[in-house]
Amino acid sequence: MSKTPMQIWGAPIVLAILTVIGLVAALLGDGVWDAVSAVALGIPTLLCFWYGLRRRPAGS
Repeated sequence: MSKTPMQIWGAPIVLAILTVIGLVAALLGDGVWDAVSAVALGIPTLLCFWYGLRRRPAGS
C-alpha cells in the first residue's frame, strides 16, 4: 500500500510552517510576538526531541 504525498510530507510541511511563523514573529516585535515565537519554535523542537529520544523496538 503506497502513501500519498500528503501522508509523507504533511508533518514536515507543518513543522516548517510553524518554524517560519516563529522566526517571523521573533522579528516583528515584543510582548505577544515573543510568546507566539516561543510557542511556534518550541513545538517543532519538542517533537524532534521526543522522536529522537524514543526507544525503538528490539526487533527493528
